[in-house]
Amino acid sequence: MNRRKFLQQAAFAAVAGAGVSGCKRLAAIPQAPPGQPLFKISLAEWSLHRTLQKKQMDHLDFPKVAKLDYGIDAIELVNQFFKDKARDKAYLTEFKNRSHDLGVTVLLIMIDGMGQLGDPDATQRDRAVENHFQWVEAAGFLGCHSIRVNAETGNVGTFEEQQNRAADGLRKLALVARDHHLNVIVENHGHLSSNGKWLSGVMRQVNLPNCGTLPDFGNFYDYDRYQGVAEMMPFAKAVSAKTHDFDKRGEDTLVDYHRMLRIVLNAGYHGYLGIEYEGENIAEAEGIRLSKTLLERVRADFQSIG
Repeated sequence: MNRRKFLQQAAFAAVAGAGVSGCKRLAAIPQAPPGQPLFKISLAEWSLHRTLQKKQMDHLDFPKVAKLDYGIDAIELVNQFFKDKARDKAYLTEFKNRSHDLGVTVLLIMIDGMGQLGDPDATQRDRAVENHFQWVEAAGFLGCHSIRVNAETGNVGTFEEQQNRAADGLRKLALVARDHHLNVIVENHGHLSSNGKWLSGVMRQVNLPNCGTLPDFGNFYDYDRYQGVAEMMPFAKAVSAKTHDFDKRGEDTLVDYHRMLRIVLNAGYHGYLGIEYEGENIAEAEGIRLSKTLLERVRADFQSIG
């Protein structure tokens, strides 16, 4: 064997060996039930927040935009885009009918601005819990599986004291939501909620099957995002696939999606990943499409191994 042929075969063997090693690593990912994808893709309404805020799109048209513009048939709503409609049955019925007619599933409502569920003042904390009741009813009417809430504590008190208060408010709300067959799920959304250890500890304190988490790939700030998602995944009932900007290969510039989705899938999660594009350098429409393509590409990579 001449030197050139030897080097060619050695190079081939090295590549093949790396491929086998890679296959073993990827094969460890739990596969979805037969005939089902590893995960499904939904669209979070926040991806279009600038369009909505500029009145270039109406909330009632979100199901149509998701289905016809992006080919996505499951959506996640944001209450601020219909904040005065929680008890407006005519409005909610119109939204429900439009979604149903298009074959679009309404998965959850993200709730903001209803008070601090971990407020240091017990009376204010209970009021915050009660403020969420209207959205529990609205979500139940729309056929959602969850409402997403914030574990706000006013950033007052020790680590453990804030855990205790958040757990108190969440438990009270989850007990009400249970009667509506709804989950109450918490997103890492700033302050201690973006600390995976703190939030997973809150979940263990609440200890109710309908109280869980919504890991967001962003929003970790000075906390390691991969560690944070891993800590939240045992309680996850939804996942937010946050994207920011993209490089020339179509990869997110802040999140390693192959690494992150290994964490998600290794937790046994095969539900929806909600696209939440939050970048500013490209238009929202393009950001959503690039996000969907990225998720589909990573999913195909993992499914090809399985």
